[in-house]
Amino acid sequence: MTQEIKTEFRDRLESIRTGMLEVDGRFLPMSHNMIDGDPDLWFITAKDTPMAKAAAGQGVQARYMICSDGKGLYADIEGELSLSDDKEKLDAVWGMVASSWFEEGKEDPDLQLVRYTPNKAEIWVTEGGALGFLYEVAKSKVTGKQPDLGTHTSITLP
Repeated sequence: MTQEIKTEFRDRLESIRTGMLEVDGRFLPMSHNMIDGDPDLWFITAKDTPMAKAAAGQGVQARYMICSDGKGLYADIEGELSLSDDKEKLDAVWGMVASSWFEEGKEDPDLQLVRYTPNKAEIWVTEGGALGFLYEVAKSKVTGKQPDLGTHTSITLP
């Protein structure tokens, strides 16, 4: 079950691409990037952002929150931020969104790649989104049984 839920979590996370990253007590909207076979999440940001400044420290802990009704994933992910100058990773995650922010492309002097290494997560995996939730609640009223709202568990990552 544990490996299955980890795989389900990663698959859904890959299809979402956005969340809120906690840095110094503030949650910032961010778009994460994933690379096949790599357990880390990757962010592209500017060097003067609170995220890049925080990641410059050693062992910086951060939380990344996911809430996607459409993909049926809700997660509170704990992990560690660090700066990266890995050109291969940057090539792997570079895309249209990043190119909109950095006029000089991957060579923009203001660009900073940030690695987020998740170590554990509390997750809720559901089916059917808001309609599925309402259906399960209505069904529970008719059957007298508790609604099946999916899986709620904590996992260790990667």
